[in-house]
Amino acid sequence: MRIETLKSGLIVSCQAPVESSLHDPAIIAAMAHACVDRGACGVRIDSPAHLKATRQQLPDIPIIGLWKRNYPDCSVYITPKYQDALAIADAGADIIALDATPRKRPNDENLATIIARIRQETGKLVMADIDSIESAIYAVAAGADIVATTLYGYTEATKNLPPPSFSFLEELVNKLSVPVICEGGISTPTEAKKALEVGAYSVVVGTAITGIDLKTSAFLQGILSTD
Repeated sequence: MRIETLKSGLIVSCQAPVESSLHDPAIIAAMAHACVDRGACGVRIDSPAHLKATRQQLPDIPIIGLWKRNYPDCSVYITPKYQDALAIADAGADIIALDATPRKRPNDENLATIIARIRQETGKLVMADIDSIESAIYAVAAGADIVATTLYGYTEATKNLPPPSFSFLEELVNKLSVPVICEGGISTPTEAKKALEVGAYSVVVGTAITGIDLKTSAFLQGILSTD
């Protein structure tokens, strides 16, 4: 695919908690299809099973694929290993998203080696999910095609920094030579538009659009609150 198809567009992250009744390949694929029907330029999908189902419904739509895996003694969980990346490439992803922070990976796999193998052996683009300027520079040096702000606020180093940070986004845009996608914490159309105005190549929105479980819980909590 050509990355230009994502320029200034809305990408919707279609995921659901493992314990949710929405966590089903057919449901995730239908959710993705509905988003594309309403104008989304692409979708972000977790796991080979959900990717395969989505690709069957959307044969020509850009799909960012990832695989959330938990490995012992490892804080990296977004596509930690090359074999995880290969599985989602085989399932139909156009772009492979992975944790691109300098943190230790399972079996001491090296980020640059993983990215090189993805590009050479699958021909897919690589989206680096990062949490800081340092991680972004590290990811680009390792060969990432795209950088995304996905992990800002979600790592030990950034846990006290609530996303989205438009100043962080702007700094990335000004410092990096690759497209920067804004992902994480975008909760309103106004914020999505601001991200593009700041210089984001495109915007990923997840919970604000597809987070039925979290939104239902939030409404109930508000209704039942005694404050």
